Amino acid sequence: MDIEIGTKYSTRGKAPRECEVVDIWKTYNSKGELVKTQYVATHKFMGQVVTDYDVVKTTIQMGMQK
Repeated sequence: MDIEIGTKYSTRGKAPRECEVVDIWKTYNSKGELVKTQYVATHKFMGQVVTDYDVVKTTIQMGMQK
């Protein structure tokens, strides 16, 4: 399952937040092999937009809204 920009999900825990994926960063080594994929997501906190630059794919998959 691929995560796309614009995907919305909720975090887990006592105070879940509604987040949205705004960018996907991919890192390649010198051989052209994919080494790392990072998801950038935002959520609102007290009226301000907070950006998390290293969200794990599993976190997004567990919190995806249907």
